[in-house]
Amino acid sequence: MATKIIYFTVNGRPEQAEFPVDCPAQDVKDLFRAAAEAGPHDILKLYNTKGNIINISPQLAPNSPHSCYKLEVVAADCNSTELPVALGFDLSSMEKRLQSLEKRILTEAVETPAIVYEMKRQVESFRETLESVEHLSWLGLFKNMSEGTHKPSPFYHKRTLRKTREECEHVREKFLQMSSLEVSEEVRQYLKTPTFDNWQWEDAEIMVLLQVMYTDLDFISTFNIELDVLQQFLYEVYRRYNNIPFHNFKHCFCVTQMMYGLIWLTDLRSKIDSVDLLIMLTSAVCHDLDHTGYNNAYQINARTELALRYNDISPLENHHCAVAFEILEKTESNIFRNLSMEQFKRISEGIIKCILATDMTRHTEILNKFKSILPVFDFSNKDHRDVLMMIMIKVSDISNEARPMDVAEPWLDCLLQEFFNQSDMEKLEGLPVTPFMDRDKVTKPSSQTGFIRFVLFPLFIELANLFPSLEQHIIDPVRKALDYYTEMEKALEREKLNRAQSEKMIKPSTSKEPEAPTI
Repeated sequence: MATKIIYFTVNGRPEQAEFPVDCPAQDVKDLFRAAAEAGPHDILKLYNTKGNIINISPQLAPNSPHSCYKLEVVAADCNSTELPVALGFDLSSMEKRLQSLEKRILTEAVETPAIVYEMKRQVESFRETLESVEHLSWLGLFKNMSEGTHKPSPFYHKRTLRKTREECEHVREKFLQMSSLEVSEEVRQYLKTPTFDNWQWEDAEIMVLLQVMYTDLDFISTFNIELDVLQQFLYEVYRRYNNIPFHNFKHCFCVTQMMYGLIWLTDLRSKIDSVDLLIMLTSAVCHDLDHTGYNNAYQINARTELALRYNDISPLENHHCAVAFEILEKTESNIFRNLSMEQFKRISEGIIKCILATDMTRHTEILNKFKSILPVFDFSNKDHRDVLMMIMIKVSDISNEARPMDVAEPWLDCLLQEFFNQSDMEKLEGLPVTPFMDRDKVTKPSSQTGFIRFVLFPLFIELANLFPSLEQHIIDPVRKALDYYTEMEKALEREKLNRAQSEKMIKPSTSKEPEAPTI
């Protein structure tokens, strides 16, 4: 049986893993977990030689001892010794011994006994019959994420819009098991940067990172937020984001993470009070709740229930707000339940103002208002702060191009998938087709060059005028993205021209064939 050898280090200690090329994904993950002597719920990440996180899977590219990967436990249970001590023996030590034995079986016997593989194959076969889709994270199946430049987009079009109860419960259980883990300082610092790569984190892990944000901004202590209430709030938020290509829970995380990063990069904690910071972060978390993948233009043209309910005025954004306060209406998920009525009123008004600002039809209005106050901007002026908070959530909401290209480009693929789904539906229903969503007219580069020039740059530049330190973090990457898509657009045009010329050259002759002689 063909095997694969992976060389890596754990805490500076060289290790190597050998497993069959068709080894089940969970076995590979368990092998690395054993090597790291990690607990069953600890979060492990594997880094390549460039420092990028890569997926622990059977598809790992073989390497050499000179190009070792690095395995790290980025979140671990630091309180796991209390119960064993009370019981009089070390459970952690016993668990590590068992993992060590498993590791020895794999390394010494080279391969797992055939009967074990047969049982695993039967289990995998049964799982596959439960749901015939390619994305089965709620069943705990492996999600293939290659190391290539383009990370694959999820196959959301084959999933139900709403998350299933089983899917939610599976993620909730994993999150609660991980929620007490101590996230490493390295990851905490990485979380504060626009370069953060969301694609290598599962939903339960993302919820842990959101919990870290609320903790590290001191919201837990300042606003007396009970940890179990925060966890229930985050779970309810996760549950109310739908299985759609772009406006999903991962997008919620990316927007929140960018907002979190901007707060730290601009040292906003020293400029505005904690209530405004809480408004900004929570608005980002809730800003696209229950999005169905069809924008306001579709809602209005199709005369949907949302458009009728909100009289064609920002139907989606009003709905996102309503769902947010449905969650906060429940005592067990109301993270503001220990605040005064006055504080809650201020926070709710702030959240509504921020979420409604994400309606792109108000883009010019809000940007012009910000530009008008910029020369005299005063952090002690509430009206000025309100406009800044709207600008901050707008920047966070459309900030993907400020991220590294291997993080940003898969997001564009997801966005175009959602756009094309909408234009297809508009054509089927005889509705006006949104021009920038029409798959017959839009290309990847053409969708971005104009958007970057006329929307991103004007917005980002004005924020950087107030906070010059942001230039390197959000302006420079966007400038590189514009160059990248401009070159891609030129290449497509050249290809189109070459194809047209080739077709012209091989066009069949219209001359008649000579007639056969008659007898």
